[in-house]
Amino acid sequence: MKKPARPAEPSAGAAPPTAAASAPPARKKTQLPETTEGFPWPSNHEIKKESNPFTERDWRMWLYAWSGLIVRFTIILGAAFTIYQYLGNREQTRVQRTLELVELWEKQEYQDAQRAVKQRLSELNEQYASLLGANPSEKELAVYYDRIGLEAMTASGGTMPLAEFSGQFDRVVYFLNRVAFCVEGNICSQRIADAYFRDYAASFWQYFAGYIAKQRKAGASSYAQPIEEYLKGS
Repeated sequence: MKKPARPAEPSAGAAPPTAAASAPPARKKTQLPETTEGFPWPSNHEIKKESNPFTERDWRMWLYAWSGLIVRFTIILGAAFTIYQYLGNREQTRVQRTLELVELWEKQEYQDAQRAVKQRLSELNEQYASLLGANPSEKELAVYYDRIGLEAMTASGGTMPLAEFSGQFDRVVYFLNRVAFCVEGNICSQRIADAYFRDYAASFWQYFAGYIAKQRKAGASSYAQPIEEYLKGS
């Protein structure tokens, strides 16, 4: 009985088979034609419109919609009323502070200061009345008022001693500055402040603007500045 033949062994010099030799040949890539067939088409179904809760037949949806609307209106009206009340309270506070200044102006110390200034100016107006003609121009009046004001701040400007009068004059300047600051800072009511103090402040400035300008040139650059700003305002 013959033995089966053994397969021949590879010789030592033979190269082993490579992976490339064993792999199948690569297929040639082909470019697919451009087409839109792979994209989904939009649905032909119409988008369902949202229902209006105010026209719903279901009374529960109708009640919910209207109650929500009423709540929103209530919140808006409440906010508007709160703002109105806040502004009203602010104006009331400004009026109260202005009336406090009026009460202060009517106290004895400020009444004495007003009286001292008025008396000194009246005496000087009588003394220099002949300097004005029958129909003086605005320029002539301005020069006249400046002269009266400058004369009032001298020792010969009146019967009251100058040191005493200067104290009364400074008290008036201080008070009018305070009124001007209060109005400028929107702390006081300008309407009420104008009704009580504007005419007096304008008359005071008319006489003493020259003296105030002289004091500023002497170094007090902001002397009576609030009064001037107040009178320039509307």
